[in-house]
This record gives sequence, structure tokens and C-alpha cells, in this order.
Amino acid sequence: MTITQDTTRRFSAKWLQDLAVRYAMVIVMVLIISFFLYRSARFGTVDNVVTILIAAAPFALIALGQTLVILTGGIDLSVGSIIALSAMSGALTAKTFPDRVWLALLVAVAVGLIAGSINGLVVSIINVPPFIATLGMLTLASGLAFVVGGGAPINGLPAAYGQIANTEIFGLTIPVILMIVSIVGFGILMKRTAYGMRVYAVGGNRLAAEIAGVKTGRILFSVYAISGALAGLSGIMLSSRVISGSPNLGQGYELDAIAAVVIGGASLLGGRGTIWGTALGLLLIQTLNNGLDILTVPAYWQDVIKGMLIVTAVAVDVWASKRPV
Repeated sequence: MTITQDTTRRFSAKWLQDLAVRYAMVIVMVLIISFFLYRSARFGTVDNVVTILIAAAPFALIALGQTLVILTGGIDLSVGSIIALSAMSGALTAKTFPDRVWLALLVAVAVGLIAGSINGLVVSIINVPPFIATLGMLTLASGLAFVVGGGAPINGLPAAYGQIANTEIFGLTIPVILMIVSIVGFGILMKRTAYGMRVYAVGGNRLAAEIAGVKTGRILFSVYAISGALAGLSGIMLSSRVISGSPNLGQGYELDAIAAVVIGGASLLGGRGTIWGTALGLLLIQTLNNGLDILTVPAYWQDVIKGMLIVTAVAVDVWASKRPV
């Protein structure tokens, strides 16, 4: 085979097609950024980039937890309500103990962890389908969020409470730093550790994983517990940013988190997906939201565009999985 023939074969239509499918979301991201840069000079400013990162930070935490759950073949619909319950619990703690703001952070994460652990127990031990189990927690946590505040938001919080999310280090707020550290940390966890391999194994084939000696019940419990704890952390960050606790905080966030995971290339059947893909999907959604806001596109059209993007991402994923190798 000559060098010319080898080069032609390497850059064949199939090779280009495989490359396009593999990096589809990267290509879409570049196109979206290019379009908004062309339409608005404001979009490419440093301040706007920081705005996108700040908006993405709370979503990143729940999207990472959702990634672990979806990798096992499950789903967590309760994270939005857990955010609200954790935020209300943290705000109430801060108002009760204004000199111990750190306690509010611990309470919020603990509440999220407890709620996620209940999900994990119901799914792993009682074998209730994840959709039903987390749907029940969604309703339960939402109701408890209103109970904590007596049906109203919690205001009048100490100024120190706002420092949790609004303090800057090297020009970046704590939530943004937390987002970056979490993405890197979970990326390493899922790619370089035995725990990550077991999560993928459970999602790929639970029976085969059990035969191989994987404690599938423990893995399932752990991913829901982690998802709940991250939702709790997200709740305190969101609440701290506005220095208030709202029982409606986090409403609908679970859908954006699932969308980020799916757009990032994860399979809802489990066993396939990456943390890095989720991070890309998350940034794509937040970049799209930001750009459409700058162009003053009505909210209902933004939902239409995001919906089309999600359906397209799933369609590409299904098509790619059925293609002959």
C-alpha cells in the first residue's frame, strides 16, 4: 500500500464520520460560541465568561451526582427538592445560630446526604425502581422544605451567611472553585479508581457485576447518597448567594442536570458516560442560556431550543450505538 493510499484510507468518509460522532458536542459547542461571538461583542467579555461559570457552578454539583446515578442505570428526580430542603435547613440554622455559619453548611450537606441515603436504601435494598423512589423523595423533600420555613422563605440571615458563596479567591467565587475541583476530582475517581470501575460495571450489567464479586447494593446506595450530599451542597451555595432560604429553590433543576448528563454523551441505560462529557454538556447548556439571554430571546423559545438539543443528543447517541463498528 502506497503512502497516498494509506492517507486516503485514514481520512476516508467513515473516519470523518466517526470523528464527527465522537466529538459532536465539542463541534456544537464551538458553533454555538462562534454564533454568539458574531452576534454580540458582550458575549466574549471576561465578565460574561465569569457570569456563565457562576451560573453553572450549582448545576455542576447536582449534574456530577446525577452522572454517577445514571451510570448505574438509575435516575434521581429528587435533587431539585433536596436543594430546597437543604437550603431551608441551612438558612434556619444560620438564623438560629448567627455566630456559627459553618454549622449551616454542615447541616445543609447532612440533610442532603440523609435524603440521598434514603433514596439509596429504597433502591438498593427494597428494589423500588429509581424513578418511583426518587419521585417520592421529590414530593417529600419539597413538602418538608415548606414545613421548615412555615410555608414562607427564611430571610434576615447574617451577613456572614452570604460569604459562603460570594467570597472570591483569585478572582473566582467559592462555588466556581468548588465546581472546578469537583469536576477534576470526580473525573479522576471515575477513571482511575476501582470504585469508578464498579459503578460502570453495575450500569453495564448488574448480574455480571454481582457474579464478579461487586457489592452492587453498596454501589447503588453510594451513588444516591453522593447525589444527595452534592444537592445539599448546591442548596447552601444557591441560598448563600442570595442570602435567603426559599422553599421553591432548585425547582426544575433536576431536569437541567439530567439534560447536561445526556447531552454529555451518557446513556440512560447505564454503563456509558464520563464526568468530562457531563461538564461539557453543562457548559453547553449554560452558554446557550447566557447567549440567548443576551440576544433577548423569549424564555419559551429558549425552552424549545434546549428541548431540541436534548432530543438531538439522545438521537445521535442511539444512532451511534447501533452503527456497525
